Amino acid sequence: MAGQNRTHVTEFMLQGFSHGQPLLFVLFLAIYLATLLGNSAILALVCLSPHLHNPMYFFLSHLSFLDICYSSVTVPKILANTLRPQATISYGGCLAQMFSLMGCAGAECALLAVMAYDRYAAICRPLHYAHAMRRGACVAAVTGCWLWGMLDSAVHTLLASRLSFCGAARLQHIFCDVPPLLRAACSNTRPSEVALHAASVFVGLSPFLLIVVSYLRILATVLRMPVATGWRKAFSTCSAHLLVVVLYFATANLNYNQSSFSYSPAADTLVSALYCIATPVLNPLIYSLRNREVRGALRKALWGRGTLGS
Repeated sequence: MAGQNRTHVTEFMLQGFSHGQPLLFVLFLAIYLATLLGNSAILALVCLSPHLHNPMYFFLSHLSFLDICYSSVTVPKILANTLRPQATISYGGCLAQMFSLMGCAGAECALLAVMAYDRYAAICRPLHYAHAMRRGACVAAVTGCWLWGMLDSAVHTLLASRLSFCGAARLQHIFCDVPPLLRAACSNTRPSEVALHAASVFVGLSPFLLIVVSYLRILATVLRMPVATGWRKAFSTCSAHLLVVVLYFATANLNYNQSSFSYSPAADTLVSALYCIATPVLNPLIYSLRNREVRGALRKALWGRGTLGS
């Protein structure tokens, strides 16, 4: 690599955009506003509704905050670039965007596992639930999720900052992420590739396996319940979380574990858009439709005061 002409990179050209695209601007803006509105509504409901002051909704509020961060890391820059003849991002801005994106990704994986354990504790060990999920333990769990995500993103960002680029620095993407940076680099990417595969196991696969084990235990407990009402109650509290888990881990796996033989810039852009843009807007919708308590709190917030006034 010493013989290659390295370029001091000050900015990257994002090749996921062709030209200024006002229709994409309108689409992404609508999705972003819906993300902010939906997740902010969940945060407000959890804060203002006393019957939502329990561990399950404490974790849900942090998931909503994570989704707001997810979208805010990428979408505002995407909106600006959709209206520009040439989409670009500065070198420092690229690393900052990647650090924030990977931090949110790692934190969300861990948080979804914690939420699965919360449902396991509530359904399989109800007598110990109050102690296991006491306030201090919940705060410690959420703090650990955030620290875990930030540690993972710090490793990826440090390794990415050591990459070299030859010629024009072009990323076949619409925002900065590890896979497109590795494809654009002309220096040794092996350390970053190893770190990405290790993160897929420890940050992605391990929480997913914990979720699977938790729900297998939940299923075994539910099948022993004598009445169908217990089944329905367990299903109503778990179904929304399961849908979010499937949606998130499926798109994350496609985003970070694509085969180089089947790589397609268009498909990569679509998968990343689903992962970072569509998922955050769908999560509050899933919880609103699948969770009776959230729907009840929303109805009270919208019509409660009017009913009391009349």
